[in-house]
Amino acid sequence: MSLVRLLQLASPTLPVGAYSYSQGLEAALDANIVFDSGSAEAWIGDVLEFSVARMEAQVLRSQIAAPSQETNDFFVATRETAELRAETLQMGQALSRLLADLAIPVPVEEPAFPTSFAIAVRHWGIEPREAVIAYLWSWLENQVMAAVKAVPIGQTSGQKILLDLGSRLEALADAQLEKESWTNFAPGLACLSSRHETQYSRLFRS
Repeated sequence: MSLVRLLQLASPTLPVGAYSYSQGLEAALDANIVFDSGSAEAWIGDVLEFSVARMEAQVLRSQIAAPSQETNDFFVATRETAELRAETLQMGQALSRLLADLAIPVPVEEPAFPTSFAIAVRHWGIEPREAVIAYLWSWLENQVMAAVKAVPIGQTSGQKILLDLGSRLEALADAQLEKESWTNFAPGLACLSSRHETQYSRLFRS
């Protein structure tokens, strides 16, 4: 049943509110950095590789091996803006409440999303590599859904982006499992996220 549980964790129906966040994409739209399917794919691909895979995936991998309050708090401290910090804490605690309702203990206080995801992975005996790939896929799918709604791009264009960027996920997961490379160098994302906090009109919470 581990595959079924993994699909459940990666599903957009997981009640953590992921659909309400764009993680900087909406600010990139406002700045005209993203304006069509090609620019959307470039933006999403860069954030995937240089931030999510190199930091969140590393935290997830570490927390699957041994959940740690210190690692959780370190990850929260790496969130450069108030809304990015609020996002991971709100999603993580929503998943934590769900796990508690399912009688799954959460041994970390105020868990960020990668921590809660990792605790579910450990409880259900899901293979770590597959869990990392699924986590990256879940993030990617949410970003593409945000682009479809906000750019906007068509459903077909969204599927093409998923095909193109989805083909990178196994290599990104393997790279993070083979060596520890904890980096989060994405200054453009941080700057745009800061601007988004005071953006005049917003559809998303980040």
